[in-house]
Amino acid sequence: MRRLRLSAAVLVSASLLLAGCGGGDDSSSSGDTTPDAQKVAGGSTLDSTWPLTGLPVSGDASASQDHPVLVAKMDNTYSSAPQLGLSHADMVVEELVEGGLTRLAAFYYQDIPGDVGPVRSMRASDIGIVSPADATVVTSGAAGRTIARIKDAGIPFFQEGAKGFHRDSSRSAPYNLFANLTDVAAGIDQDDARPDDYLPWGSEKDFPKGQPAKTIAATFSGGHTTNWTYQGDGYVNENTYAAKGDEFPADTVLVLRVQVGDAGYLDPAGNPVPETKFTGKGQALLFHGGRLVRGTWEKKDLTSNLTLSTAAGKLDVPAGHTWIELVPAANGNVTFK
Repeated sequence: MRRLRLSAAVLVSASLLLAGCGGGDDSSSSGDTTPDAQKVAGGSTLDSTWPLTGLPVSGDASASQDHPVLVAKMDNTYSSAPQLGLSHADMVVEELVEGGLTRLAAFYYQDIPGDVGPVRSMRASDIGIVSPADATVVTSGAAGRTIARIKDAGIPFFQEGAKGFHRDSSRSAPYNLFANLTDVAAGIDQDDARPDDYLPWGSEKDFPKGQPAKTIAATFSGGHTTNWTYQGDGYVNENTYAAKGDEFPADTVLVLRVQVGDAGYLDPAGNPVPETKFTGKGQALLFHGGRLVRGTWEKKDLTSNLTLSTAAGKLDVPAGHTWIELVPAANGNVTFK
């Protein structure tokens, strides 16, 4: 885990617990413009690519930033419309929450925007989602037992009351909390080590042929379905709540079938809170370029990086912006055509 140092003011804010709420090698040639290799959290080096997309660093940018990966927990219901900030995200993970609804974990590293949201609460499921990126969570809070588990896992978080959070009076609570990520990042001082790659990145030319699949329906327990259509240059979320022009630019949709357990408590409405078990192994469906490649995902423990494979061997994700669907293996479903 990379070192994280918070100002005293931020530490005080972050202690206000809320109840559960709803490139290539270096060259001496003057014509070589390939970016230098970057330091990685584990002490080794990787080519100058962004850790959450695998895309190359351009110009004078660096894949080693002076802030951690920020993960904003965002509402994903009709009441959240319009969602702000998804177009700036490197990657998004959609996870099951109580009542058969879903919530988004939007990852930001390359581009730290202003307001994102609506910001909602954390779940224990987030431990396995954010840990591999050494991420800091931006949240409205969480239930007491979730806060305890998040702290035990060593995951830093900022919640309402910290710098950058504000309520939008034109919206109804609890769907009116937003966070200015530029302000949040300014309150964090840490070593500028490049995080490890979140996914096993590869190139477009090495992506297996697979089978045609231009529409996707990822159905979560309880009936919520996220629909995707491939439109030649990427995937469009047909039922997004994102503001017009602020949609996530998905190059790839990665569906992982996961086990889901009981978090052990109820939400304020009396619904059991589910917990995605993001460890072990399961079925993976990798959609890219209007094609589907079937495989298996594996994650040894909550902090481990995700690996993908097929019967032929290792499976890489083409570099780009990826939306990950954590669909329950037992009660969820995935259809495509």
